[in-house]
Parts: sequence; structure tokens; C-alpha cells
Amino acid sequence: MLREKIPIRNPLLLIGCVILANLAGFIGSFFTATGPGSWYVDVLVKPWFVPPNLAFPIAWTLIFILMGIALYLILMEGTKRAEVRIALVLFSAQLILNILWSYLFFTLQSPFLGLVGIVILWVFILAVTVSFYRLNKTAGYLFIPYLAWVAFATMLNGAIYLLN
Repeated sequence: MLREKIPIRNPLLLIGCVILANLAGFIGSFFTATGPGSWYVDVLVKPWFVPPNLAFPIAWTLIFILMGIALYLILMEGTKRAEVRIALVLFSAQLILNILWSYLFFTLQSPFLGLVGIVILWVFILAVTVSFYRLNKTAGYLFIPYLAWVAFATMLNGAIYLLN
């Protein structure tokens, strides 16, 4: 459990960071079709451990909120240090990779390309987690649920690839 309080010195920046992170999820949702009649529902064989569809928007919303708070904490470290700028580049790259995964898996309807994309995404999330932790422990901890969820999603994507 995190006992460290998150300082809110700039509430507008905090809100902007949370919106920015959620914007990636919003953009990714344009590529994601999981309703009745979709390729995901009607064509793919899915493993026994696939969560109910309701779990995905709840998990992703919470993850994007945590991601935005972590970004805020890193920005509060100041952007003059090279370590902060590197962390921000890694953060930006993983946001783009997150959106890209939805395109690869759902739009291109390719579990294989999705698997390749999500493995690369997971590596970048790990890099962000480590770089954030080195700058601000709380920011690093806030990325752990994302890292765990994408590890699970990687197993799910891999299972779908193998079953199809």
C-alpha cells in the first residue's frame, strides 16, 4: 500500500495528465470492436480465462488514471534533468504502442501482430516503470498495475493466437 501522499501543487496539470493518458485509451477504442457481430466475438476462439467484457473498460480506465497521476509526479520533478526527459520519451512511446496494439490486433485482425506489439509494449512499460521509480518511487509503483495487466493481456493474446 502506498503511504506517501501525492502532492498536488498544480491541479490543472494533474487533470491534464490524467486526460492525456485517457486520451490514449479513447483513441485506441476507435480500433477496438468487441461487441456482437465483431470479429473478436464471432470468429475468434478464446481461452477459458478471458475476463468478461465489462472488466476491460474498468481495468483500462483505472490504469489510465494511475498512468496520468504517475506522469504528473514525474513532471513535478522538472524537465531539465536528462533522466526526466528520457522517462517522458519512454512514457510517450508506450502510449503510442498501447494505441498501436489495438490497431494491430483488432483493425488488422491479427493475433500474431498483436502478440508482437504487446510484447514490445510490455518491455516499454517495464522501462517506464523502472525509470519512473528511479525518479519518484510513487510514480513507479503507480505503473505496476499496468505492467501486471499487460502481462495478463499478453498471455491472453498469446492464447488467442495459439487457438486460432
